[in-house]
Order: sequence, then structure tokens, then C-alpha cells
Amino acid sequence: MTAQAPTAPADVYAEVQHFYARQMRHLDMAEADAWADTFTEDGSFAPPSRPEPVRGRPALTAGARQAAADLAARGETQRHWVGMLTVTPAGDGSLTAESQVTIIAVPQGGPARLHLVCTCRDVLVREAGELLVRERVVTRDDRP
Repeated sequence: MTAQAPTAPADVYAEVQHFYARQMRHLDMAEADAWADTFTEDGSFAPPSRPEPVRGRPALTAGARQAAADLAARGETQRHWVGMLTVTPAGDGSLTAESQVTIIAVPQGGPARLHLVCTCRDVLVREAGELLVRERVVTRDDRP
């Protein structure tokens, strides 16, 4: 039998789920500033489509705005669904949240389709009592 990593208490797990519900809603509604504000000031986001992580709220905001503009130009909306979430507390008070994220593309006038399935690994920290992403690494299941 292998030792399991400690799991977060139920109230913390529920708080993390609520955090992702709000965060992904901001992203899906093209609320770039609100989405970027869910990261620490120096937070990083490493998507598989970029060679280097996006760092800091101004760059995160700009990236989210550009993604929203690109979707709007295509006449498409995206919906992010976070599932299979595990939350592991660390000794420094941070939390490691790992999840599977399904991205559904919804073209105007057309049927929704599965766009991507990704694995998301976040390091969450508290600032002024609020959870924020300090570091996000996303990997795609269709890439090595």
C-alpha cells in the first residue's frame, strides 16, 4: 500500500471548487480583468500553446482579452468545465489543485463540440483571505 498525499478538509475543497466556478465564469464571459485578478500580482500561467509562461496580471489580462477577441471574431464562445479535482495542502500553507478541464466550443448558430481536454495543475495561495493562483501549468492530453 502506498502512502497518500494529505487531502484538504471538506470546507477547503468546497472553497476551491467555488473559486474555479467563479474563475472560469470570468474567463468564459470575457471578463479579462476579473479573470486576471484571480492570480497573484506576479502569477504565472503556462499554457501548452506558448513557449514561455505568461507572467503578471497585466500580461494575463492582455492574453485573456486577445483570446476573447479571437473567439468573438470566429463567432464562438468557450465553456470551461473543471472536474476530477484533487486538492493537496502544502506545509507552507499553499494548496496544489490538480484537475481535468474540458473546453467546449459553442459556435453561434451551430452545435457545441468538444474542443480540448487538458490537465491543470495550480498552486493556490491566500492573500487577504482570498484564494489566488500563484502558478498554473496546463498540459493537453493530445500532446506528448
